[in-house]
Amino acid sequence: MHKNSLSILPEKERLPAENEDSIPAAIADLNRVIHEPARLAILTVLSACVTADFRYLLTATGLSKGDLSVQLRRLEEAGLTASQRIIEHKHTLTTVVLTDLGRSELARYWSQIERIRAHTTQRIASKR
Repeated sequence: MHKNSLSILPEKERLPAENEDSIPAAIADLNRVIHEPARLAILTVLSACVTADFRYLLTATGLSKGDLSVQLRRLEEAGLTASQRIIEHKHTLTTVVLTDLGRSELARYWSQIERIRAHTTQRIASKR
């Protein structure tokens, strides 16, 4: 497991939830590495694939080459993805996979989002 895995995020990236019933607190507890839109797009694409190459991720996410590179580096530093670079026909081919940690953290993230959505819906319905 990578030393910067998501279970040990810097304080600024995972805020403590003060009141578990509070929607803002639940949102603040979301994993900030995953919650960033470009990284969430990459992880969502990777969750539907066994592996993806850089060009496919460019097309699927709509990110620029520079943005994709930066976000992939951040995801790999967090232990959510792993990449491999090989030379094929005089060109570098970068492939990316979602790690087991990445898969479990993404599932946890979607579960948190669903709980927030359900809680919000329930609160709105109870006020009618």
